Amino acid sequence: MTDVLKNSDLQPDTAITEALRLLGKTDFLLAVHDASFPGAIGEDTGRGTPYGAGALGLARFARRLGFTGLQLGPQGQTSPVNSSPYDGTIFSRSILSLDLKTLVEQGLLSQQTWEAILAGNPRPDGKRVPYAHALEVYNRALDEVQRNFRTALEIKESSALALDQEIRDLWHSARWLRDDALYEALTLEHGGLSWRQWPQTGEYQLDRLLCAPPAGLEAACASRRQAVETKYARTMERYALIQLLLLRQHLSFRASMQALGLKIYGDVQVGFSQSDAWCLQGLLLNDYFLGAPPSRTNIEGQPWSYQVLDPAKYLDAEGEPGPVLDLTVERLGKMLFEFDGLRLDHPHGLVCPWVYRSDDPDPYHAVQNGARLFSSPDLPDHPDLARHAIVHPEQLNRDRPRYADDWIRDLTTEQEQRYALIMDTIMEQVHAHGRRKEDILCEVLSTEPLPLRHVRLRHGLGRFRVTQKANPDNRRDVYRSENTEPEDWIMVGNHDTPPIWRLVKDWQGGEKGRKHAAYLARRLRPDDPGSLEPLLATDPYRLAHAKVANLFLGPARHVMMFFADLFGLEESYNVPGTVTEDNWTLRVPPDFELRYEEGRRRGEVLNLQAVLALALRARPDINCPELITRLEVEAGWRVD
Repeated sequence: MTDVLKNSDLQPDTAITEALRLLGKTDFLLAVHDASFPGAIGEDTGRGTPYGAGALGLARFARRLGFTGLQLGPQGQTSPVNSSPYDGTIFSRSILSLDLKTLVEQGLLSQQTWEAILAGNPRPDGKRVPYAHALEVYNRALDEVQRNFRTALEIKESSALALDQEIRDLWHSARWLRDDALYEALTLEHGGLSWRQWPQTGEYQLDRLLCAPPAGLEAACASRRQAVETKYARTMERYALIQLLLLRQHLSFRASMQALGLKIYGDVQVGFSQSDAWCLQGLLLNDYFLGAPPSRTNIEGQPWSYQVLDPAKYLDAEGEPGPVLDLTVERLGKMLFEFDGLRLDHPHGLVCPWVYRSDDPDPYHAVQNGARLFSSPDLPDHPDLARHAIVHPEQLNRDRPRYADDWIRDLTTEQEQRYALIMDTIMEQVHAHGRRKEDILCEVLSTEPLPLRHVRLRHGLGRFRVTQKANPDNRRDVYRSENTEPEDWIMVGNHDTPPIWRLVKDWQGGEKGRKHAAYLARRLRPDDPGSLEPLLATDPYRLAHAKVANLFLGPARHVMMFFADLFGLEESYNVPGTVTEDNWTLRVPPDFELRYEEGRRRGEVLNLQAVLALALRARPDINCPELITRLEVEAGWRVD
């Protein structure tokens, strides 16, 4: 990738970068998940990848607009029935992120197969990922890749021999690879069933336990494992080959982003895939799942059905790091080697997980009546949690719901340290890999229980401020930009929210639209809000731009933008709590650059120069009339 970069690609718009500097913004990230990257014109297989020419074009475009980095989503392998990246594997990458054109250039995939995949793409418009189709055609293509690799090995091609040695090195050094490949083999052995559905009779009786053999069955499990590895040697070789190719492409991608001046950020999802739950079952609780309690955003709560790490495995008998913390080191070490920074998904799950009984037939009843894993010393409906409690009964505020931020009144220093075990381990890895605390994004939204707040501030981390959720009537609302702290990350929306372009149209003509217009007018024109308010209240495009301009006015130094909010899209990427064919499939339009250039002068996409000019005019303490004029000329359109 790096050899096709040009010096002109490396230079962002200096008017934008100067505006960001004056407004005190040190980081400006564009959030795009792997599947959402655009395909290059004439080269779109139907599924995006950060490793192809389309992604490079988007990265160049983003850098010219002043973005300093790309926030990716989780990259793990997802199941045939659920495309959510947050349900994918925590170590292995998705086969769908491979750039197939690169494999053609390397002689691992035929030109004929490549052209057939392009011709068979059922979504040539590039707007959505045909997920089931992509899985099918990629798997067929990768069967061919393995055959071509084997042929090249047999004739001792130097490139194949080098690739084979890299695979062997990775195989011997990465336990996760051996376990994930074994799960792939066992899935074939059991006709595609998930591991909890595998039969427990005859030769299969130990298959559920091979990564966590019970006492006395270690030898039998090792023997069965060896038998499966022998039977499915080619399947496991294929798995390792693909993971090595993905690693190669990722490292090339990272180098090209560094050449552009962009950082790349990974996403540390809080949940485990079915494969992970099988591999790691010795470290997980059996009787509780992780979810989210009722909140202002999801009043019914969210029963995620994710496995929960066993607190008894955090430390060993001597109080030294145990297998859970070892897993944290392994996972974070891998990610920090591969990324410049990380987003911590739902860090509540790392500090004070909300858990619910796995045997309740009604998951919503279960999650609504759950409890905090470490904050439930004497709950009659959760007696089994008492052994995990860090706080004492007298520290609870029983007048409040058990999911409330102030359920716990106070913490001792020793209690804070116990809550912080996983986060302390994460931050040790961050510093060991030479990263800054500012490059760790902590997804704390409206809910922040006292233990999480203590642990977050212990490491000087910020929280997320999603301003589309701000309450214009509540001056103390956590999502209002004026209430942010310098270390916070601020955004108008994210992958879980509707695009701002749809919201402003929904708000138009109603009380919510009028309230947002009035609030933003006061923020953006404090000396004369009455002249701006009617314009914002009657024009949804201007209201959207004002909403984004407000990001740049508060103390928060770090700004993130989801791609749909940049390109004027109105369709959702994800509707939380739903599993549908379209969920998690929205993509950056293939003609994004043309769409942006044509739309920005009409305010139909985010005109960044116009937004920054408006923000600077709202800051009379920043004296830069020439810069404002330059931004307005470049914008060719004004919000006000």
